[in-house]
Amino acid sequence: MTSSPQPPNEPTEPHGHTGHEHSGPGHGAGHGAGHGHSHGHGPAAPVSKHLRKVIAAVLIPFATAVFVGMAVLWPGGAPAHERTGVGFDRQTQQGTVISLERVDCKSVNAAQVPPTGDTSTPEGREAQAAQTGECKKATVEVGTGSDKGRTFVEVVQPGAPRQLEKGQEVVVAYAPDAPRDLQYSVIDVNRKFPLAVLAGIFAVAVVIVGRMRGLFALIALVISFGVLTLFILPAILQGSNPLLVAVIGASAIMLISLYLCHGLTARTSVAALGTLISLLLIGLLGSLFIDWASLSGNTDDNTGLIHGLYPDIDMSGLLLASVIIGSLGVLDDVTVTQTSAVWELHQADPSMGPRGLYRAAIRIGRDHIASVVNTLVLAYAGAALPLLLLFSIANSSMGSVANSELVAVEIVRTLVGSIGLVASVPVTTALAALVVSADRPGSPVASPASGPVRGGRGRRRKR
Repeated sequence: MTSSPQPPNEPTEPHGHTGHEHSGPGHGAGHGAGHGHSHGHGPAAPVSKHLRKVIAAVLIPFATAVFVGMAVLWPGGAPAHERTGVGFDRQTQQGTVISLERVDCKSVNAAQVPPTGDTSTPEGREAQAAQTGECKKATVEVGTGSDKGRTFVEVVQPGAPRQLEKGQEVVVAYAPDAPRDLQYSVIDVNRKFPLAVLAGIFAVAVVIVGRMRGLFALIALVISFGVLTLFILPAILQGSNPLLVAVIGASAIMLISLYLCHGLTARTSVAALGTLISLLLIGLLGSLFIDWASLSGNTDDNTGLIHGLYPDIDMSGLLLASVIIGSLGVLDDVTVTQTSAVWELHQADPSMGPRGLYRAAIRIGRDHIASVVNTLVLAYAGAALPLLLLFSIANSSMGSVANSELVAVEIVRTLVGSIGLVASVPVTTALAALVVSADRPGSPVASPASGPVRGGRGRRRKR
């Protein structure tokens, strides 16, 4: 052993073998923060001290640079600002609907929404509907804050998308500058409890199926959200370069998640290198095409509010940061799978050279590419479905829809991320094939690393 920083190594786990001290553990179901794919891997082959030093010489400086960068850019919390009362930038409290009364809509809306008389427009139809039918007059009690116990009245029209019920927990907005009777209003339903129950079911399912791997995956998921909320978002709000923050934050999430879920092994290190190269490619392509397509990143009310509150934030850089972070989780999945495939193929046939390993593993990667790219495209399409429906209603052509910045942003985000995913397969496969073929452990290659098979002859007969 050396006194240098500990290089990535294969942890010891007994498998009933004799004369072999470093049989690595199999890589089980839970891998990467937030992934549900399962990859059953056998015991990892031992790697030589020289190879571990080579991998460590690349990854240790990179990891050091990442965490030094986090320390330098650490924001210490989001900057304070005076609330505007617009959108999400409002003071909110919790409340409860304590009573509900049905009233004639005309009696509560006549003075507020006078009918236009023209029912050919959506505004006219909405105004006319506000004068007819039966409305709900809800009395809401404020449950938190300095006005705890105070009540106010909320009128709910019959066509409103959000209907209130007695005893329902709600979120109320507080406008201190408004007249006293109009200071509070219901803006949403309190859905924390069902979300917490769903999160609990998810955690239990992951632990039951993944066991310790699943537990480590959940811990990695919590750490990932911690890096996102405590470092990436506040650092961007403090005025740091969004691209630099995203690269450092995504790299930290990648290193923590991969090594926590899969162990400090050479196999994990190769997956980390493949992920890093793919992230760099995504960053370069994203920067090029966001600039070339003149995408401002300011496409809706939320981004407009961010730009209004923090005008120094580079919105196009923020868009690029979202592309990098959004691609990271799926990249982890692909690179871990490809690296493990190469390792397993090498153990099945230790005489196979790097070219043969690459050809065999890339066939697995092609299947993975098809499913992962389709997943990514459908995920973005699902998120933009209401927007696509609006374009369909307007009978817009495909060309005009694609040219709209709202859709162009999603197209660039999807295609750049997909190119990075596609590139990660040959890159990671080639790295893994070169590493595992160049490795020359001190003990014979035909060591009993595959379980019950004993001796080199048994291995050769099974090829």
